Amino acid sequence: QVQLVESGGGLVQAGGSLRLSCAASGRTFSGYAMGWFLQAPGKQREFVATIHGSGAYTAYAGSVKGRFTISRDNAKYTVDLQMNSLRPEETAVYYCAARASPSHNSNPKEYDYWGQGTQVTVSS
Repeated sequence: QVQLVESGGGLVQAGGSLRLSCAASGRTFSGYAMGWFLQAPGKQREFVATIHGSGAYTAYAGSVKGRFTISRDNAKYTVDLQMNSLRPEETAVYYCAARASPSHNSNPKEYDYWGQGTQVTVSS
């Protein structure tokens, strides 16, 4: 069992930055790929970024590439999402997720554990 707790959400103006953090507890953290997903009201959950269990490989949704950076600290059991140049359409609840495999993946159905989410609101 893995427990995930996100933090760092809030209100920011368009063009601003936020850093989300996810603290994990449970089994060996490096054995899990981690992902960030967002869900806007009335919409399906969408992929944002993912990172391999080793931290060596990452992947991003096309819309955030070059603006967002995912990173992890396997000693501290944390995964972060640095978000720059935020846009109003990125207003959503952001979720941290863990996959019971070190191989990173963009499909939310491949993830086994989810945090409770943190709200990000980008004002125009």
